[in-house]
Amino acid sequence: MKLYLSVIGIAMLIISIINITLNTASWYYVITLVVVCTALQFALDGSIAIIINKMPDRLFPVDDPKYHVSDTEEKLYKKLKVRSWKDKVWELGGLGGFSKKKLAEPDSAEYIEKFIIECNKGVLTHRLSYPIGFLPMLFIPNVCAFSIALPVAVVNLFLNVLPTLALRYNTPKLKRILKRMNRS
Repeated sequence: MKLYLSVIGIAMLIISIINITLNTASWYYVITLVVVCTALQFALDGSIAIIINKMPDRLFPVDDPKYHVSDTEEKLYKKLKVRSWKDKVWELGGLGGFSKKKLAEPDSAEYIEKFIIECNKGVLTHRLSYPIGFLPMLFIPNVCAFSIALPVAVVNLFLNVLPTLALRYNTPKLKRILKRMNRS
């Protein structure tokens, strides 16, 4: 969590300094817009998460092809060394009632299935946040839409891609565990 908040804080500072230096708008307007855009990102991402979390599990089945991770994609995650940094990604699933930070019941097929379903929900949540994060640009006047709202949206996009990669990295492993359990 500290890492994410640090990235957000540093990004807000850099965006503010650049806009103040370039005289995009008055310094207090720049700072206000940076704070408002960042708060909007939290609100939009949070709203999406709440909506997806309320959806029934049956809409996110373990074998849903929309969430299938191909062998090529798995190889990409190895090249990106997702395993080495995935635990540093901010995991807020516990707020919705199911933490994906660690495998709490590795011997329970029901738990593993629920974990996969929660990963699928998380993937959809983050993927929806990619484009929705750019919505504030429509409501910010003049050049600030591009000099403030766009960079904030790009940071939000980056911070949503990371958990998506971590979730998709974990899902095939969980499916293999579940498959072994169901064979026994």
